[in-house]
Amino acid sequence: MAGGYRLTPEARTNLDDISAFVAEDSVDAALRLLDAFERAFDQLAAMPGLGHTREDLTPRPVKFWGVHSYLVVYDPARTPLTIVAVLHGARDVQRLLRAST
Repeated sequence: MAGGYRLTPEARTNLDDISAFVAEDSVDAALRLLDAFERAFDQLAAMPGLGHTREDLTPRPVKFWGVHSYLVVYDPARTPLTIVAVLHGARDVQRLLRAST
């Protein structure tokens, strides 16, 4: 891990909500998903340029990285790398990001 990462309170809440939702069907699946997020966060911290910008979704200087059907929204310019949000790709990502500014 280059400089590590940190999660905003919103991102922590997103992960809690996602894991609770998935755990309703399978606790094991929820744990596997959380592990996948953690691996992605570590990878992004080591190589913050991996993601892509989405100017169609937000003018904010954030990047996006997919984990299964979720989007990890992060600020690659911050040290440590900051995970801004973790959102399901089927949600209105543009509206959710606008609401969190």
